[in-house]
Amino acid sequence: MQGARQYLLSFGVRPSVQRVAVMDYLMNHRTHPTAEEIYGALKERIASLLRMTVYNTLKMLSGVRAVREIDIDGHTMRYDGFTDFHAHFMCRNCGRIEDIAIADPAPFSAVEATGTVDDMQFLLKGCCAKCAKKSAK
Repeated sequence: MQGARQYLLSFGVRPSVQRVAVMDYLMNHRTHPTAEEIYGALKERIASLLRMTVYNTLKMLSGVRAVREIDIDGHTMRYDGFTDFHAHFMCRNCGRIEDIAIADPAPFSAVEATGTVDDMQFLLKGCCAKCAKKSAK
């Protein structure tokens, strides 16, 4: 939790118990969870936690770019505690979302010549290796 606390401070965010818990969850669960999934996981540890607190915390953290909001399907927002430039792959079968490293983000920075870019998201969809292996049997 100390890592999450220091991380929040580096973004100028006051590290309340709830904020640290949300950030710690995102830092340790690279599954790109929804706000509901985060709330469900933390509610057991923090009995006084309110659902709205989780939603407000995620909105605030994405506003200061401490976390990334990922719009996968146009309906459900997911959250990523890993904010370095990378792409995502979503399996159409199991719904799992994985990070994909982009070795050289330099070509994408050319877009900034036409204006200010505050977010770029790359989403690939297909069938993950695990699901492909299952369907091949």
